[in-house]
Amino acid sequence: PELLMMVPQPVAAVILLYPISENTEKLGQEKLDGTSVVSDKVFFMRQTVGNACGTVGILHSLLNNSDVISMGETLTKFKNDCSTVDPMQRASLLENSEVIASKHAAAASTGQTAAPSADEKINLHFVAFVSVDGTLYELDGRKPNAVSWGNCQSDELLSKAAVACQRYMACDPEEMRFTVVALSKID
Repeated sequence: PELLMMVPQPVAAVILLYPISENTEKLGQEKLDGTSVVSDKVFFMRQTVGNACGTVGILHSLLNNSDVISMGETLTKFKNDCSTVDPMQRASLLENSEVIASKHAAAASTGQTAAPSADEKINLHFVAFVSVDGTLYELDGRKPNAVSWGNCQSDELLSKAAVACQRYMACDPEEMRFTVVALSKID
């Protein structure tokens, strides 16, 4: 808990990268099965493009915080276009957005490692955690809907998301390939 105090506040979203295993899939399914209600204020989309989970995680993080993050014209238009369609149709809008695809390609090409191709087999996965309407949601585009992790006010997001991340890490305690990133405000 003391190390979490080093993260700049407020935290708008937390993104977890974790290795996919039988154990993490079981935890994810248990949480999905336990989710009965999802706020209609949650922006959620499916992931239909291979190896795009990082992009979908970032979009989930940003688009669920459009009230506190200036998204720019491209993402504002995308969110507006998605406002009346279901998560699968949102995925289709993302797939067909040449503007987002070109921005994604430009960003991916500036990294230190080569981005995997869409059909390359990768066993790591990104998910986003956000607080919406007093609930912590895990947003995983492989799932049919957002997943509730319980009550969470916006000022509790980091600590409650950290607990969720620890649950994933506990699934495979010998595994080292976990990364957590917080989307925070820096003055």
